[in-house]
Amino acid sequence: MREIFSRYSVRKFQDKPIEPEKVKRLLEAAMQAPSAGNQQPWEFLVVTNQESKEAIARICRYAKPIVGAPLGIVTLQNAASLAYPECVQQDLGAANENILLEAVHLGLGGVWMAIMGFRDQMKGIKEYFKLPDRIEAFSTIAIGYPAENKTPQLRYDEKRAHYEAY
Repeated sequence: MREIFSRYSVRKFQDKPIEPEKVKRLLEAAMQAPSAGNQQPWEFLVVTNQESKEAIARICRYAKPIVGAPLGIVTLQNAASLAYPECVQQDLGAANENILLEAVHLGLGGVWMAIMGFRDQMKGIKEYFKLPDRIEAFSTIAIGYPAENKTPQLRYDEKRAHYEAY
């Protein structure tokens, strides 16, 4: 639970690379996410090249933090053989959240930035990274060692919890 309540969106990072074993652990956490019918529609593009991170920031209007992050992970949707296509975004959202929580556990921080739903951004990422037809970009996550420590805002609001009826 510590990770859930200490996570916040990190947009500024130290100039410090992330150890390869931590990158692998982030991907393991992502792939451990629940998935409708165990379809696991995810693939992940690991990006550390500065030119590629700058391209992502140009293509995706909300992805500016990736430029200063040592690591970017582009979450991809693989549309091949989906048993429950209507659940893919939920599956990928769970994978993204697992990455963010594991990042906190590893002493890292990150911020999740949308791509899916913005057709121009999806097309730009597909073209830049030469993604196959069956692969679509869902989101990008900038990850690194936080440049500053913040106290996360506790968001529990009793008025938003409804029991048995609205």
